[in-house]
Amino acid sequence: MSAVLPVAQRGEDVLKLIAAPVAEAEFSSTWLNELSKALQTTMLERNGVGIAAPQVYVSKRVIIIASRANPRYPDAPEMDAITMINPEILEQSEQTILGEEGCLSVPNERGQVARAEAVTVQFFTLTGEKIIQQFHAKLFYVELLIGYC
Repeated sequence: MSAVLPVAQRGEDVLKLIAAPVAEAEFSSTWLNELSKALQTTMLERNGVGIAAPQVYVSKRVIIIASRANPRYPDAPEMDAITMINPEILEQSEQTILGEEGCLSVPNERGQVARAEAVTVQFFTLTGEKIIQQFHAKLFYVELLIGYC
């Protein structure tokens, strides 16, 4: 199993950068696959439902979202982990929902946040396959914003 990586905390410079896109030549690379495994291990160990590469000091546009009940999110539905490379929102619903959110980079703090109910996202897989898929926006927004702010 991959190592649990240290997580950058609020205010650290890496979280203030605009993350670089993953280049086409990097798809299917060993480092990208290892990063994905380490991100997932770190997210699961810390009871997250998503994580972005900048949170582990890698300023690249790579995020993982997954959902399952855990101590931080006891009512979370089951959803297998998805690694998204260079994700971007294509559409979002006008209807919003209010829900509690947290962030691994801001531990022990949670807040109510209004988000679009659904988003259509374009992203690439680890092998470079382009995917367009609709997601429940609550899972997606926090990780995307970390990678692009």
